[in-house]
Amino acid sequence: MAQVSLEQVRKVYPNGFVGVDGATFDVVDGELLVLVGPSGCGKSTLLRMIAGLEDISSGTLRIGERVVNDVAPKDRDIAMVFQSYALYPHMTVAENLGFGLKLRGASKADIASRVDEAARVLELGKLLDRKPAALSGGQRQRVALGRALVRHPQVFLLDEPLSNLDAKLRAGMRVEIARLHRQVGATMVYVTHDQVEAMTLGQRIVVLKDGHVQQIDTPMALYDRPANLFVATFLGSPAMNVLRGRLVRSDGLALDLGDGLRVPMGEGASVPDAWLQRDIAIGVRPENLLPATAGAGAFHSTIEMIEALGNETLVNVRVGAQTLVSRMPPRELPPPGQSLPLSIAPGRWHAFDAATGERLAPTG
Repeated sequence: MAQVSLEQVRKVYPNGFVGVDGATFDVVDGELLVLVGPSGCGKSTLLRMIAGLEDISSGTLRIGERVVNDVAPKDRDIAMVFQSYALYPHMTVAENLGFGLKLRGASKADIASRVDEAARVLELGKLLDRKPAALSGGQRQRVALGRALVRHPQVFLLDEPLSNLDAKLRAGMRVEIARLHRQVGATMVYVTHDQVEAMTLGQRIVVLKDGHVQQIDTPMALYDRPANLFVATFLGSPAMNVLRGRLVRSDGLALDLGDGLRVPMGEGASVPDAWLQRDIAIGVRPENLLPATAGAGAFHSTIEMIEALGNETLVNVRVGAQTLVSRMPPRELPPPGQSLPLSIAPGRWHAFDAATGERLAPTG
């Protein structure tokens, strides 16, 4: 396996559109790194540049110690798994797994050994004589993974490999990919638009927006300390609540939403004087928006919808003109249209500049 290093990698198309702008990061040898962001953010373009399927306009790309900017895809020692399985329908699973090795002139014994190894790792042993039409979607994706695995490449590149599967199969395949990574210790770069996949699979995550890297960190560091409002609201389900107003000191710190509405920021909360009387965005995760008894530290909301999910309840509420979601354990709640007192867990909120969206500082 090998490390992948990008230094100020840029992609500019002939019409002047900048697909990726100055991406700089390392994928450590043996790491599973996820590129995540909304459609059009540049994540697949970045992966295709690593693969050699897109030219690099400027910057430097290394795989191992070698600069590969001008190296052909077949000579980069990478294997790629695409969104479509791209299996040969007339071939058996075993033939599909070994076909790439056959084209490279590998011996029959070597092909058989590597196919058996991949079948064992991916639990495909009983399916080797079947053709793709006789496989489920999850089984086909495992064959696609196996076809990459038999190559013994330095780097695996996976471009939204689970997006064609239903929710249950996606959850199962996430486990399969995580297990495969642990077993083979492979360097993997995984592209997805699904923040749940990113959070559950990635050892580190690169968050992209409009071709720019927004933040690179471990899943929980991104969740707990997002660098800006985009990262804060993109990662997490339901998304982080964002309240916009002005911080004031009135019987403790509070967020003034206007029209006489104030949201207490929790016991002991304090901020620099420079944060007061300025437009600010306060982020609160749904699990940190708590049911409360009326009184000090509480604010009133109006229930709009209740999503009872069995193990938890998501309560959609309105505070003035702003909508929020609270995640709480199953409990009896007033019906929609009724008032529900809430409070913010002490210290469990995030402050962002209302204009730029950048994180201001650690919370109080």
